[in-house]
Amino acid sequence: MDGLQIRGGQSLLDTGKTTNETRNDGFQVAKPLSPGQSDPTKMSFADTLKEAVGNVNTLQKTADKQAQDLATGKTSDIPQVMMAAEKADIALRLMVQVRNKIISAYEEVMKMQV
Repeated sequence: MDGLQIRGGQSLLDTGKTTNETRNDGFQVAKPLSPGQSDPTKMSFADTLKEAVGNVNTLQKTADKQAQDLATGKTSDIPQVMMAAEKADIALRLMVQVRNKIISAYEEVMKMQV
């Protein structure tokens, strides 16, 4: 019995589940939707863009509020204010780049011959 190895034996002892059971734990069967209920994972492109713009707007407002609190003396946490400002800046730059790519793709589609 020198060469006999039981793979996953320790995890079986620790969790009480076989290797196949632990592999299948990550997969869940989707529940059927009731009539009239929309699938939240299937958002339209417009909805996705609206949500992204809303998130960027929220980051901008948070950074502005924290900068205002720092200026008025309500907070003295400079690193937190700087991180919020940088997050808002990066999010805005990303949004601008996404907009540029969308415009470029639209222009390419408009150039196509029908």
